[in-house]
Amino acid sequence: MTAPTDFLNRYFALPEGTFTGHTNGRRYIVSRSVFGAGKSHKLVAHELGGSDYISLNLYLTQSSGALLRPCEMPAAKVVSFVTALVPEA
Repeated sequence: MTAPTDFLNRYFALPEGTFTGHTNGRRYIVSRSVFGAGKSHKLVAHELGGSDYISLNLYLTQSSGALLRPCEMPAAKVVSFVTALVPEA
């Protein structure tokens, strides 16, 4: 699927590397990585003290734009997670 603009804005506002954050009353350890000179991105999040898991790949292409590829979960779940995620200071 083509990544929605609000998702992209929130995604690129997240810090690179590993950080903690919260959304919907849950805390997560999140890891955001960049590969391929910024054309490939990966985000993985594990709920702290729970079993929720988020994993996605994002590919920036010239021909098709920003392609969101969730890993074995609905795209709506990862879009909702990223748009609501608040990194902790």
